[in-house]
Amino acid sequence: MRRLLRVIILSGIVFATLLLVVAGTGVFVVRHSFPGYDGTVELTGLDADVEVVRDGNGIPQIYADKPGDLFAAQGYIHAQDRFFEMDFRRHVTSGRLAELFGKKALETDKFVRTLGWRRVAEKELALLTPTTRQYLDDYARGVNAYLDTHEGSALSLEYAVLSLKDPTGPDYHPEPWTAADSLAWLKAMAWDLGGNMDDEITRTKLAAKYPVANIASLYPDYPFDRNEPIIATAAVTKGGAFTTSEQAPAPQRGMLTEDLLKSLDTIDKVAKGLPDLIGRGDGIGSNSWVVSGEHTTTGKPLLANDPHLGATMPGIWTQIGLHCNNVNTQCPYDVSGFSFSGLPGVVIGHNASISWGFTNLDPDVMDLYLEKFAGPNAVMYDNKRTGLARREEKFKVAGQDKEETIIVRESRHGPIISDVGDDEREAGELSAKKLKSPEAFGVALQWTALTPGRTADALFAINRAQNWTQFRAAASIFEVPSQNLVYADREGHIGYQAPGRVPIRNAGFGDWPVPGWDSRYHWKGYIPFDAMPTEADPVDGVIVTANQAVVPETYPYHLTDDWDYGYRAQQILERVRAAGKLDANAMASIQLDTKNRNAEQLMPYLLHVQINDEFDRQGQDTLRNWDFTQPADSAPAAYFNVVWRNLLQLTFHDQLPESAWPDGGSRWFEVMRTLVTQPNSTWWDNLDTTQRESRDDILREALVNARAEITTKMAREPSNWQWGRLHKLTLTNQTLGTSGIGVVDKLFNRGPYELGGGSSIVDATSWDAAEGYKVISTPSMRMVVDLSDFDKSRWINLTGVSGHAFSSNYIDQTKLWVRGETLPWAFTRAAVEATRKHTLTFTKPEKDN
Repeated sequence: MRRLLRVIILSGIVFATLLLVVAGTGVFVVRHSFPGYDGTVELTGLDADVEVVRDGNGIPQIYADKPGDLFAAQGYIHAQDRFFEMDFRRHVTSGRLAELFGKKALETDKFVRTLGWRRVAEKELALLTPTTRQYLDDYARGVNAYLDTHEGSALSLEYAVLSLKDPTGPDYHPEPWTAADSLAWLKAMAWDLGGNMDDEITRTKLAAKYPVANIASLYPDYPFDRNEPIIATAAVTKGGAFTTSEQAPAPQRGMLTEDLLKSLDTIDKVAKGLPDLIGRGDGIGSNSWVVSGEHTTTGKPLLANDPHLGATMPGIWTQIGLHCNNVNTQCPYDVSGFSFSGLPGVVIGHNASISWGFTNLDPDVMDLYLEKFAGPNAVMYDNKRTGLARREEKFKVAGQDKEETIIVRESRHGPIISDVGDDEREAGELSAKKLKSPEAFGVALQWTALTPGRTADALFAINRAQNWTQFRAAASIFEVPSQNLVYADREGHIGYQAPGRVPIRNAGFGDWPVPGWDSRYHWKGYIPFDAMPTEADPVDGVIVTANQAVVPETYPYHLTDDWDYGYRAQQILERVRAAGKLDANAMASIQLDTKNRNAEQLMPYLLHVQINDEFDRQGQDTLRNWDFTQPADSAPAAYFNVVWRNLLQLTFHDQLPESAWPDGGSRWFEVMRTLVTQPNSTWWDNLDTTQRESRDDILREALVNARAEITTKMAREPSNWQWGRLHKLTLTNQTLGTSGIGVVDKLFNRGPYELGGGSSIVDATSWDAAEGYKVISTPSMRMVVDLSDFDKSRWINLTGVSGHAFSSNYIDQTKLWVRGETLPWAFTRAAVEATRKHTLTFTKPEKDN
């Protein structure tokens, strides 16, 4: 997005913004968009008055007589607090960013349109129950009621800044919100949490240069002997058993031509840009765990959750409560938790009977197919020519009158994503010419989220569920993205359920692109829900999910080979088992655990290396007697992480393409754990030198280089080193906050904040070792639910509920979050009343009476 916004400089935005902020109209423009949290507002379509109670953090609790009124009020409230975020999200999910940001956004738009997120969302509307469909329309009615009385700078400061590129005034007016706008955001989250396409691309590009065995060493097997899966047994309740019969071979070198690899580079670049736009960063993951009453001070379960997502401004979540005044079959909602602006209901939280949390199951639900073209409109399949579906997509582009047009082609497997880019359409044909063959190759994507489904039905059903049976029934229609669902209820039960569509393959495991012309590689269906992993009331009373392997190797279906490697999960499990009786505060303290298990396993090797120079040895000496924790003020944590980054660079950067450089997460923990036991592995050799390096040569160089780097960056004396001075978080607005224009960035961004934690650590403040030490993803919220008394639960958001820069609720939760603190989570009416700071009442217009 940095490139997208630089064009604004040419429009004089710096000068105009300075005028706004400095010259006197700035205060008015900034405050013009602040919503009113008190008073009375007429809202068309209500059955009765709706009351919104907000506390000092602006967190709304909505009270209504009918579900339609609840969700209409939620739509209005979300628009009040976050409409620019909602509007930006729908431009991303519908492939229309270029309408706001010009031609620089067109490549991203083409990719999203090729995938067809919005088209799939529109098809899903017809599959939903009439009740869900009505709730989505009610929500849209509330959003549009807000839009009817607000526009331009009254909606958000971002619109005021964007309008400055046109000296005649604002030229953009948001269209009405629709149900499909809400559903399309589910496609974005499915993309975030949906599969291993980037790993498939990386492995394929490596296959053009390295033997398969070398590549396999960079993708080690899950360490079941050290890090436990979520469920210890592999039994399924029904549905039979099936496993793929053969592994797919790596693509033949002859197919991996320069042009096809270039096409993969384009796909990879655009695909990796999408997460930044929708709130995800590298190192994505989540922690969630639940303990039964035998482990708690109250005798009732406790449930904790902290999803790890990209650190954005505003944060991806917004807190809310939705309460029917009288809970009954006609109005069954009494629920509170974290929601997405743009989507009705609560995504993660609790109602009056149960609580639930999510982490990413991350099954392999994306497969790349190499398609063999038989002309521009057909591909081969089992030696027969079969046609491609075609559709035209048009793009409006800010700053130009003429629309852009592309043709999207689809095979039986999915869209031909190698068509994306300025010249990738011809890549396959050029490849064929170089091969002196009539064949041309392209790449299609098959992905479960491109089949319309009923996940929206599932979300409302989870909000209503009152017991384990109802919760599992809701999970059975939660199709994408597949998540680890943890559960607890007030009766004392706990549980785990894996939902979602996970493909069964005739052959292969989804590790490599497979021949699209061979029917053996076609999906044969999905794992039956009754065969998906599930567990209720385990004997030990503990369920931990942190993106680790879900089941042992004996499970009869293939979920994925690309689990997180379980370092976070095992640390949580060991903390819980050692804790004795837990309360909400003890659960919250585990969320803040900063132990680096990677450092613990590498330390004997790092301390064994001989360093003769006293100055250089001072760095190594800081690691002695370290407890491997990484608070922000830790000197050994600062030095170790600089060593870790240098170690990865020295070992792999000379032999791997830049796109495959290590990010330093749990996969690289496991790669290095094995590699240090092989002191003469070829990976240690630096190809840029004439001599042959061994393990200890590289370890020594990493230690010495790190001493020099940390001295330059921080201080000569180790006592002045602090991890947080390197490991900083800047909360960045996803659009104007990435402009690269200092004065604009300062309007919307906040920070930096010095943090502890790190990648693949329970306190998962992730950083990318290929880039630097800055924080790129974080626990996006933290919650602990006390099933003995919901009013004793705790929660915190990364930022605040408001998306309005300079609002008192823009970052009012951030300092608490940085310190590891949480807010009381009022749920019952009495507890909410005790926190009341604002009251907004929605009433029916006179004409509706």
